[in-house]
Amino acid sequence: MENEELAQKAETANDAASIDAKAFGAVLSRLDHLEAKGNRLGAPAIIQDDASEKKAFVEYLRTGSTDAKALTTASDTANHVLAPEEVSGEFIRNLVEFSPIRAIADVRPAPAAKMILPHRTGITNAVWVGETTKRTASQPTFDQAEIDVKEIATFVDLSLQLAEDSANVLSEVNLALAEDFGQKEALSFVKGSTALEPSGFMANTEIATHNNAHATDLLADSLIAMMYSLPATYRAAGSWVMNGSTLAAIRTLKDGHGNYLWQPSYQAGQPETILGRPVVEAVDMDDVAADAQPIIFGDFKRGYRIYDRIEMAVLADPYSVRIDGLMRYHARRRVGAAVVRPAAFRKLVMAV
Repeated sequence: MENEELAQKAETANDAASIDAKAFGAVLSRLDHLEAKGNRLGAPAIIQDDASEKKAFVEYLRTGSTDAKALTTASDTANHVLAPEEVSGEFIRNLVEFSPIRAIADVRPAPAAKMILPHRTGITNAVWVGETTKRTASQPTFDQAEIDVKEIATFVDLSLQLAEDSANVLSEVNLALAEDFGQKEALSFVKGSTALEPSGFMANTEIATHNNAHATDLLADSLIAMMYSLPATYRAAGSWVMNGSTLAAIRTLKDGHGNYLWQPSYQAGQPETILGRPVVEAVDMDDVAADAQPIIFGDFKRGYRIYDRIEMAVLADPYSVRIDGLMRYHARRRVGAAVVRPAAFRKLVMAV
């Protein structure tokens, strides 16, 4: 009788071992599939939509025990478990602000590293004549402007284990690079003045300025006079550009009839306006201060040109720093920009 009981217990143990082996094999197969999918460069984050997997993960956090049939990965000696997406995929990001100059400028592809822009600097000199009056010759003058394409670049070193263990860390790195590049190029579009960066419109010395009669207070009369000093063709398509603090100050200004210069947008998708023309908030513009230039008004589509040569490109280098357990990602972008019609703008200068 005792031998029969021992044989029955041994058979039960063998059956349990067989079931555990099959369950572990199924989990291992799913692990291989997820790992291969998650290790692709630029692969989208793995979405865990199986309620039983999430239930098992919560149970693991609560009790430390797992159900082999529901886990997305087996626990190792350190009890590492692949968490559901809403837990392991969360990244806390700082707010990145940059000036939306691309939205109002003339943006074009650049077929070469240097763009030559011929432009006319004079007009013909036609005169009224009689029937047989001798005609006079015209000699309009021409010149050319050059816009050089600049390059911005950096690299990121990422640990191999982090790249392997996080399903969407590479997507997060790409997002961080895109935000950084966008912020740096937007700053250059506004204030770029060095030989290595695009030329900013606020750094252009050919743009005419209009003086504000006060050093720290914006005057409604100065804004009105600056706007109407611009030729009508440019004025009709002009936009105001300033930062948030300057815009807040303008919201309190009124014209001589008691009407606010600033008007809200009453239609979805339409911008707020100042004196009937749209206003764009650009974080890189100066604050209102003595001798500062906090506001520019003009036709950006005609006056400011952006040339894109190469969009942001990320190249993986798995060898240079692998000895340190790292993976390197090189990022670069090529873009050029400059004012092409200074006459299309006016800048407000605060009094000293």
